[in-house]
Amino acid sequence: MSEPSSSSTFSPVLSLVLRLLTFICLLISLIILTTNSVTLVINSIEVKFRFNDVYAYRYMLFALLVGLAYSLLQIAFGIYHVSMGKRISSTGDGLLHFDFYADKVISYILATGTGAAFGATIDLKEAFGVGSKFFNKGSAAATFIFFAFLFTAVSSVFSSLALSKKL
Repeated sequence: MSEPSSSSTFSPVLSLVLRLLTFICLLISLIILTTNSVTLVINSIEVKFRFNDVYAYRYMLFALLVGLAYSLLQIAFGIYHVSMGKRISSTGDGLLHFDFYADKVISYILATGTGAAFGATIDLKEAFGVGSKFFNKGSAAATFIFFAFLFTAVSSVFSSLALSKKL
């Protein structure tokens, strides 16, 4: 049984676009975060400060990696859905439940990664007053993960609507 083409092709395409935008934002954030380092001179001693020296940035890295893995999985599902005109699991609604719950969990992980990174960036920038470039890059990485969170939250709304239509 095939789905009507007018509304069913728009939603999967839009969902795929949102997943791709999420992936792109997460990838940009990952690149900015992992290349973030600064050398500080404290009492004539040089200290190399990297992103993994800040616990909140480590958590943001975790959120980025989980988000990237989930985005890749959803992009594969989305490409199949758009190209074939049906979901991978058309016999049951297990995949709809997976999308529904996983979108919520990933959204929360990305949101907490964003909050942790912004909070640490602001606190450390005020405390140290030096390494402005380092903290600005941390803030830029947090901004991109925030955009990824927004795209995932919108995708979550679509997965909620898809599940409610099925039930």
